[in-house]
Amino acid sequence: MLEVVKEFKDFLKEYKIIALAVAFIIGVAATSLIKSLVDNLIMPTITPFIPGGAWRTATIALGPFVWGVGAFIGELINFAIIAFVVFLIAKYMMGEAKVTKK
Repeated sequence: MLEVVKEFKDFLKEYKIIALAVAFIIGVAATSLIKSLVDNLIMPTITPFIPGGAWRTATIALGPFVWGVGAFIGELINFAIIAFVVFLIAKYMMGEAKVTKK
């Protein structure tokens, strides 16, 4: 039984599972903060440039097709900010070490 625990600890250290879990948890916790930033600060700044002014319901019509692009653009900005924050966290946690291909 002690051998299994030792193997498990070695697994956690070798694959940096703890660092990955911390980055994931921080990323999940930051999601609501970033969503609020986009919804309440960034998108209202963009709203005057959107015809009709309602970014959540902004659409593009091409013949019979109508695409709701407002909410998609908001989520795209959310994703970009979250990806950048996760990148910064990973860079900070890894220091100057670079990931190499095996």
